[in-house]
Amino acid sequence: MGGILICDDNPNIRYLLRVYIESQTPFKVCGEAGHGTDAIEKARRLQPELILLDLSMPVMTGAEAASVLKAMLPRTKIVLFSMHFDNIPRSLAAAIGVDLVLSKSDGITKLSEHLKTLLAPIESVNETANLETPQSIAEKPV
Repeated sequence: MGGILICDDNPNIRYLLRVYIESQTPFKVCGEAGHGTDAIEKARRLQPELILLDLSMPVMTGAEAASVLKAMLPRTKIVLFSMHFDNIPRSLAAAIGVDLVLSKSDGITKLSEHLKTLLAPIESVNETANLETPQSIAEKPV
């Protein structure tokens, strides 16, 4: 099916992310989940291209869900979107299969750019590979 799966326990954050993605980017949201196990179930059914995953959630955290999601859907990109991103070592993010870690407070301003980069068609990746992209302090590519 494709699209972006938003997983956050706060329905207001999910709504804001959906509105932002669908109005400010060329991408569509294929579904929403309120916790990690819900994200796994919906990802299995929806087969998203990218999962925007909150770190702190009840039932199953984003970090726990990310490793399951990456094993289940190895080609799906995973962005860990969290208020607590400073507490996530790059080695841990890489080990659990996260493609990018963004701060909720700063990441929204760069979310569109990152989505375009992560979801670029393979042909476009070769064309943009030599372009320099600015990195803010709030971003930790893995």
